[in-house]
Amino acid sequence: DEIEAAIPSLRRYAHALMRDRDAADDLVQDSLERALSRRHLWRGDGPVRAWMFRILLNLHRDGLRQTPRRHLVAVESLLKEPAGPERQEAHMDLREVQAAIGRLPDDQRRALLLVALEGMSLAEAATLLDIPEGTLVSRLGRSRAALREMTGRTAPQKKEGRA
Repeated sequence: DEIEAAIPSLRRYAHALMRDRDAADDLVQDSLERALSRRHLWRGDGPVRAWMFRILLNLHRDGLRQTPRRHLVAVESLLKEPAGPERQEAHMDLREVQAAIGRLPDDQRRALLLVALEGMSLAEAATLLDIPEGTLVSRLGRSRAALREMTGRTAPQKKEGRA
């Protein structure tokens, strides 16, 4: 039941990593097959969802080693409804951010998508990526700064009088 409950999140993350819906679905299917065939290896020391994400991420990394290529976030997977004339500017902004996310280094993109797209806590994402939490925070900061620069947006200004 917990594996089944993780499938929508796995699909969303895989689509964001792969950009190709069919390739992403294949990645999720491979992850599910691996989890089911190796469920006896799960130590039970954390949530099943985190274990599933680790399997998916490891399979994705293995695939990148075999065929190195850049994967962009698919805008279509992030949109809930088609863009109409009144939403064209927002749609263009989303495409600009999508392209910028695709240009991020893989380690920064993975960290950003886990926290921003999947809503994982810093501790969950750091554990999943097998890095210290401080390293994750640093990657998130660098990825956000790079996105602001690539999209021509400036960092939020600190209000005076606030500590």
